[in-house]
Amino acid sequence: MKRIVYLLEDDPDITRLIVRTLEQQEFQVVDFRRVGDFEKQVQVQQPDICLIDLSLPDGDGLSLVRECKLPLAVPKIIVTGRGTITDRVVGLEVGADDYIVKPFEPRELVARVRAVLRRSRAAEQLRSAAKQRTVRFGDWGADFDACKLMHIDGTIVDLSASEATLLFALVRSAGRVLSRSQLLDATQGRQDEPFDRSMDARISRLRRKLRDDPKQPAIIRTVYGAGYVFSLPVETL
Repeated sequence: MKRIVYLLEDDPDITRLIVRTLEQQEFQVVDFRRVGDFEKQVQVQQPDICLIDLSLPDGDGLSLVRECKLPLAVPKIIVTGRGTITDRVVGLEVGADDYIVKPFEPRELVARVRAVLRRSRAAEQLRSAAKQRTVRFGDWGADFDACKLMHIDGTIVDLSASEATLLFALVRSAGRVLSRSQLLDATQGRQDEPFDRSMDARISRLRRKLRDDPKQPAIIRTVYGAGYVFSLPVETL
């Protein structure tokens, strides 16, 4: 069965290139030029992956990813002309699974789509292991099945699927240092690459949701030169 790709892109030339490239590789591509049409279709049929431009006529692709208006389990790749380091980091921090800068080589696009889909499958396997698991640590409870954090003050914080998977990987190895490569392999099915800071961005996002001081984190600590460690005792409920 062909994998379904939703493409949100307002440039007709880029749209034709992406559609032609992916359809030649046996993907089924549905393209949209407006955020509203894209959101309506997502409610009707869930794709296997989404490719999202940032600058759109009726909205901002970054807000679409940030505000979790897409199903949590659907991986998202930002495809845009904004190529600064700041743009890339922000894109990853708000929840994108990858970031491709225009212009791009068609073969690179195909490779990245396939890589993200592989990582998504690996993450889904880890989420399956976490289902029906609720844990407590410090002032927090975590329901991995529902992708939610619960604070003792009553606050409920939504986690993206990738954040829940990362937190579960850390929690089940509480007290043990995990390298970036180990976390990437456990959560996304890939190895660390030079200058790849996507895991750092995901850790930062998770710390913010856990109210963990980034300068002196008490929950997810950085072990410089080694990786990260979940430092609180964990109770399984």
